[in-house]
Amino acid sequence: MAAEERECSSGGTLCLFDVDGTLTEARQKITPDMAEFTERLREKVKVGVVGGSDFAKIKEQLGDEVVSSFDYVFAENGLVAYKAGKFLAKQNILSKNILGTFIEFRNGMLNISPIGRNCSQEERIEFFELDKKEKIRENFVADLRREFAGRFLTFSIGGQISFDVFPEGWDKRYCLGLLESDNYKTIHFFGDKTSPGGNDYEIFSDARTIGHSVTSPDDTRRICDELFFH
Repeated sequence: MAAEERECSSGGTLCLFDVDGTLTEARQKITPDMAEFTERLREKVKVGVVGGSDFAKIKEQLGDEVVSSFDYVFAENGLVAYKAGKFLAKQNILSKNILGTFIEFRNGMLNISPIGRNCSQEERIEFFELDKKEKIRENFVADLRREFAGRFLTFSIGGQISFDVFPEGWDKRYCLGLLESDNYKTIHFFGDKTSPGGNDYEIFSDARTIGHSVTSPDDTRRICDELFFH
């Protein structure tokens, strides 16, 4: 649900953040300023992260103490979850009996990168710029959706160089089910891939959240400042 459609509240509030493009630049480490900002935000509300990457990559970007630096850490859309510094739950895609040859096999999804995940930072940026013009991933996903129609699979574009494949319902909304027993009055979600087809779209538009579309970590901070520090 879009931000303007619901009244904001700081009582019993959780802020959930995407990682790439929201708290950090794509595949980069969180800056000291942003890390300090999220710590200050935790004095106002509960703070969590929900990313499509596996836990190792989230830890690499947000720091070795990520599970204690945030109230919730949801890796792989919440298929690997931590709460209050402790392991919470884990789901595995192997139980869904999905077969195929893919670049990276994660617990909660299959991650496909047309350029390959071992590309350099320069190659990553070059591919990202080309992808914006030629819509390489968008066309790839469109073909896969046609090919695998009726197979109960979701194809979602995120980050700069890849897209994800996972069972229906295993998008970022999965983490909301893990939060139900905590009874938050308000859950804000911040993400940069909030348009249809982006891996933030489902949780951004879910009725259980107030969605905020951001363009960069600086934009994320600006919106949080307006919501919680004024």
